[in-house]
Amino acid sequence: MTRVAPAGPGPAPERTDRSGPDRSRPGRRGTGNRPSVLLSRAGVTAMLGLAALYTLLPMLWLVLSSTKSRQDLFATNGFAPGKDFALLDNLRYLFEADNGIFLRWLLNTVLYAGVGSLLATVFSVAAGYAFDKLDFPGKEKFFSFVLLGVMVPGTAMAIPLYLIAAEAGLVNTFWGVFIPGLVFPFGVYLARVFSASYIPNEVLEAARVDGAGEFRTFCRIALPMIAPGFVTIFLFQFTQIWNSFFLPLVMLSDKDLFPVNLGLYVWYSSALSQGHPQDYLLAIVGSLVSVVPLVVLFLMLQRFWKSGMTAGAVK
Repeated sequence: MTRVAPAGPGPAPERTDRSGPDRSRPGRRGTGNRPSVLLSRAGVTAMLGLAALYTLLPMLWLVLSSTKSRQDLFATNGFAPGKDFALLDNLRYLFEADNGIFLRWLLNTVLYAGVGSLLATVFSVAAGYAFDKLDFPGKEKFFSFVLLGVMVPGTAMAIPLYLIAAEAGLVNTFWGVFIPGLVFPFGVYLARVFSASYIPNEVLEAARVDGAGEFRTFCRIALPMIAPGFVTIFLFQFTQIWNSFFLPLVMLSDKDLFPVNLGLYVWYSSALSQGHPQDYLLAIVGSLVSVVPLVVLFLMLQRFWKSGMTAGAVK
C-alpha cells in the first residue's frame, strides 16, 4: 500500500532525477559559445602569425641575401637562394674591405655599447636605489626631472649635445659619443621599480644595525639582490647604444671613430650615389654580422632578463 503525502503548504519535494543538465547553475557555459571562442582564438593566432612574419621576413631576406654573390644579389628574388653559396667569400671580403675598417667599426661599437652601457647601468641602479631607499631633500622633485628626461626622445637631444661638445672640444672624438651614453633616465626609473620589488627594507635596516655603511650596504647586499634588474637595464641600454645612429652622425666625421651603424650607412650611401654595387653587398653582409652580438647577448642573459621583466608581478 502506497502512502500519499498530505496536501498543503510545504517545501517542494527534492528532485532526484539529475540525468539532464542543470541549467540553473551560474557559470556553466553552454555549447553555443564554442564558435565564438574558436573564432576569437583563430583571430589571435592570425594576428600573432602576422606579427611573426613582420618580424622574421626582414631577417630572412637579410640572411638569404648575405649568402649570394654580387651577381645573384641583383639577378634573383630577394627571398630565393642564389646559385652559389657565397657567405664565406662575402665575410672575407667584408673584413678585408678598406683595410679592415669594418672590424674597427665593430670594436668601436663594442666600446661605445659594452663599456658605456655597463657604466650607465651602474649609475642608474645606484640612482634608482637612492630614490627608493634613501631620504633627502627634494627627492621627488629630482625624480620628476628624471621622468622628464624619459619623455624626451634621444634624437631631440642630439643637436644640443653637439653644441655642448663643441664648447668642450669633444666633437669628432671618442668621448663625444661615449659620454652621452652614460646617462640613461629610463634606467633610473626602472632601477627604482626594481629596488622597491627586490630589496626589502628590513634587510637594509638589519645591515645598518650591524654597522654597515650605506655604500657597503648597497654593494654587498642591495646590488646582488637586484641582479635581474641590473641585467635588464644593461640590455636596454646596450641595445639603445648599439643601434644609435643620429648622435654619431652629428658628432663624428673621422671614419676610424664610426660605430657599425654609421659605417654601414656610409657604404649604403656610396652604393646609391656613386654606383658602387660592391658597397651594397658590404652593407648587407655587415648588417647581418652586426645583429649577431645582440642575439648572442640576449641568449646568454635571457634567464636574468626574463625574471627582471616580471619584477613585481607576483608577490
